[in-house]
Amino acid sequence: MGQHKLSDEVSLAVIKKACSNCNLRELCLPLCLSREEMLRLDDLVSTRRRVRRGDHLYRAGEEFDAIYAIRSGFFKTGVLLSDGRDQVTGFQMAGELLGLDGISTERHTCNAIALEDSEVCAIPFSRLESLSREIHTLQHHFHKVMSREIVRDHGVMMLLGTMRAEERLAAFLLNLSQRFTARGFSPSEFYLRMTREEIGSYLGLKLETVSRAFSRFQEEGHIAVQQKHIRILNVAGLKSLMHPSH
Repeated sequence: MGQHKLSDEVSLAVIKKACSNCNLRELCLPLCLSREEMLRLDDLVSTRRRVRRGDHLYRAGEEFDAIYAIRSGFFKTGVLLSDGRDQVTGFQMAGELLGLDGISTERHTCNAIALEDSEVCAIPFSRLESLSREIHTLQHHFHKVMSREIVRDHGVMMLLGTMRAEERLAAFLLNLSQRFTARGFSPSEFYLRMTREEIGSYLGLKLETVSRAFSRFQEEGHIAVQQKHIRILNVAGLKSLMHPSH
């Protein structure tokens, strides 16, 4: 009996470790699930898909059937404006979710494009809904994930509506730093997968404005920039650029 229990514990530990390596923390690790529930969830997220740099994971208007947990890589989401410009609406990295935009209308409302060779785990939404009805802790946690997305969108609206150009870029770099830290990477040294133009589109700034802000941050000793490689030298300095109310 004791040996059987030990075997169950080892199996569960292996599954949890696998999820951790897949960066599926948002769906798996925070949940107090039984061994059987973990196996069912592991089966649900077992479909993996590779997306090459520059390729679409999905396009605006396509039928929605799954959400995606990013196993590795980096993506941008955006919409095509009537004048032909591409408006960037977000950047997503390993451990984050894509595809939530399609839940309400059952069609994707934006494009998701890989900024580097990436891999995602496809989670069929109908199966996730069905499993969530049976596993209430999963349903509760999925609601928390969706709530975080709403809060994040609200934060971007505040950023665009009330911050000056340099405040926006400082907030953007500090946010990236926090997200890299949460994934076990360096908080002060990272590689920007997106272009200056894409950063400007996301922050509502012109390319020249973004470039000037980067130059000023470097001149004042807040950061060191070598093409897309960023080192944050003065976190307090970046924070001081932001209005106290933010």
